[in-house]
Amino acid sequence: MDLLSIKDPSFLKTMNITELEVLSSDIRKFLIENLSKTGGHIGPNLGVVELTLALHKCFNSPKDKILWDVGHQSYVHKILTGRAGQFDSLRQYKGLCGFPKMSESIHDVWETGHSSTSLSAAMGMAISRDIKGESNFVIPVIGDGALTGGMALEALNHIGDSQKNITVILNDNEMSIAPNVGALHNVLSKLRTAGKYKWAKDELEYLLKKIPAVGGKLAATAEKVKDSLKYLLTSGVFFEEMGFTYFGPIDGHDFNDLFENFQYAKKTKGPVLLHIITKKGKGYSPAEDDRIGTWHGIGQYKIETGDVIKSVNSAPSWSSLVSETVRKLAREDKRIVAITPAMPVGSKLEKFAEEFPDRFFDVGIAEQHAATMAAGLATQKMKPFLAIYSTFLQRAYDQVLHDICRQNLNVFIGVDRAGLVGADGETHQGVFDVSFLRHLPNMVIMMPKDENEGQHLVYTALKYDEGPISMRFPRGNGYGVPMDSKLKEIPIGTWEILKKGKDATILTFGTTIPMAMEAALMLEKQGVSVQVVNARFIKPLDEKMLYEIFKTGMPILTIEEAVLQGGFGSAILEFAHDQGFHHSIIDRVGIPDKFIEHGSVNELLNEIGMTADKIAVKLHSMLPEKKKRA
Repeated sequence: MDLLSIKDPSFLKTMNITELEVLSSDIRKFLIENLSKTGGHIGPNLGVVELTLALHKCFNSPKDKILWDVGHQSYVHKILTGRAGQFDSLRQYKGLCGFPKMSESIHDVWETGHSSTSLSAAMGMAISRDIKGESNFVIPVIGDGALTGGMALEALNHIGDSQKNITVILNDNEMSIAPNVGALHNVLSKLRTAGKYKWAKDELEYLLKKIPAVGGKLAATAEKVKDSLKYLLTSGVFFEEMGFTYFGPIDGHDFNDLFENFQYAKKTKGPVLLHIITKKGKGYSPAEDDRIGTWHGIGQYKIETGDVIKSVNSAPSWSSLVSETVRKLAREDKRIVAITPAMPVGSKLEKFAEEFPDRFFDVGIAEQHAATMAAGLATQKMKPFLAIYSTFLQRAYDQVLHDICRQNLNVFIGVDRAGLVGADGETHQGVFDVSFLRHLPNMVIMMPKDENEGQHLVYTALKYDEGPISMRFPRGNGYGVPMDSKLKEIPIGTWEILKKGKDATILTFGTTIPMAMEAALMLEKQGVSVQVVNARFIKPLDEKMLYEIFKTGMPILTIEEAVLQGGFGSAILEFAHDQGFHHSIIDRVGIPDKFIEHGSVNELLNEIGMTADKIAVKLHSMLPEKKKRA
């Protein structure tokens, strides 16, 4: 079938199973070929081909609301809703989004990018439907990993109690980004081998009611018998005790099994949960055989071998640099432990886990729990390192505020993927952490200029014993700078001058330092002498150096790959106000007050005016008139 000709899912209604199986094969081939060029979330999408086809055949989108939890498994849905022709632009600047996007299609009814939100959103849609007196199905599709998130469990509790008509699809592939952990994961493992409980339960009830004479009496106690059978046939009855009618396990690659259960679920009143077993990466052996999450989301690759096409860069990744420095220090300090909320691979903590299995904790998709657990460890004089992406740290804001900062506990937060991350887009850009961490009392925030300074700041963080401390670091690799063999502490709140100048000052940190240096050199050629400062401590500021800079009367430009509202530049403005430098010329460059969509980091920086040449122009405009004419 020509996938490019698909406009909407209605054509599926007339297709038989043989035709659907051919279509499944065509879709897998399409995904494997296209994603080899663009990269993307190939494993999750190869695993839900039949499931997505069955959903769109049995339900009527967009009247029926299909919500994709996390959204990284929505590519097949995008193909079936008329977007196959845009896949050559997947996750690229101004191209097709890698997650559901309402502006792309009326079939995308819920936008996401973070896990465990679909059930709460589905509850909201179901309540709205019932208030309006409408009639439609609400079908959230959530993975077994996302189901462990606290928000998902809160929603399950509410849905089960309310008895709203919601059809939950539990897509159980035994993995999220990395292998799943936790007690609920073990419950699902038992359910996978427990047999088809629902069918046996209903068959027993039918037979009891058919027995002459005594049938009525037995039918009166049928519920008790069924409950006993429930405990007999299943190792866990978690979902039924939560108020759901449970169907499963269901083969997520068998159309007959899917159709039969979907039709049965559509006739069932109240909340239903269909436990569907799928194979992540199905149809492409490198992705099928992946047990550590490499093929969850991946860059370009060679179709024939599955070899990932990597850019030539001998420098270590930032995640690896940080985790390996922590591992080195953990050999000397047995108090150091590492915590991750389901990102051991992304945070490069596999080697730490292997060397220190008793001091490594993957808590699953549970950022709030991870943060407060770190706080608990710190109360007992341990040295917890919490490795967490900037975008996911947002989910633990209250725990960082209430449990870590308020108690002034020695927790080291490694804020990974800080700044723009590119292809994953607006749900994953790590641009808010400076603003939401900076106003928290007791919190230290720092960001290194390169990997050598990075290892020293990790050392500084784990030696610091006066409260919480965080270090931001970007996605990708370092610069390949020479590395000192001996680690050293960098005094908290101290900056360094990278380039001296007498006409203007740039204050910046981390990834924007090369940009600032380039702009300064451009202005140097125009006779303008610009000082560039590595403001590696975003909080506390180096007030001594800052005071001296303000006393010179030079214009000051701040640059940050983070939102301007409440950010580093705001801190400089606050300092100027508090110290009485009311006539100083200060301007700021950073992320504007809007969500930044997907594209390469350079394309996004250019769009928002964060380039060396534009910075040079801005800084030149800040100079006194006599200097501009010089």
